Amino acid sequence: MRNSAPDSSTDHLIYFSNPDTTTEQSEIKKTNWTSRMLFKTFPTRESRHTTPWRKSYGPTTEEVTQWAQSLDNLLSSKYGTIALRLFMKSEHCEENVEFWLACEEFRKISSRSKLRSRAKTIYEEFVKPESPKEINLDFNTKESLRQSLLIPTQCSFKAAQNRVHFLIEHNSYPRFLDSQLYHQLCRIAAGEQ
Repeated sequence: MRNSAPDSSTDHLIYFSNPDTTTEQSEIKKTNWTSRMLFKTFPTRESRHTTPWRKSYGPTTEEVTQWAQSLDNLLSSKYGTIALRLFMKSEHCEENVEFWLACEEFRKISSRSKLRSRAKTIYEEFVKPESPKEINLDFNTKESLRQSLLIPTQCSFKAAQNRVHFLIEHNSYPRFLDSQLYHQLCRIAAGEQ
């Protein structure tokens, strides 16, 4: 019997099920994580191609197509960042996109005390040597960030964020576009599943 408590790694996921498939077909689909998982944060939307009792989840076809045009389009989309995080988690490098997103939120903070507190948190989580989600930065960038913790500004993490953006754009992003997850999302958005 399955434990009723949600698993922390999957409690934010939903599983697609198609009422038109047989049990055997459903079991086959369960073996492929890209065809069975999406985040609950994808809101339900009515599609003109669905019956009233069948709703689709996720981004529109136009939105998914825009993701392939640039990393910035992908990162500016709520659904895009969710999909990229899921993909990068599968590659064990989700700390890069998490750091980038943390920096985006950091730049919006106007309170000096909150800036100082959040800068310290980001540094300890992503930059400090041996941190739980340490990102790949050169020594000079890390040292500059450490010194900026004394008087942080909204631009304190800009150089590091740009470096991580470059790494994502040239490594993870092309693999994401070639991934089964992205192609599955394209098919789902087009109403093919």
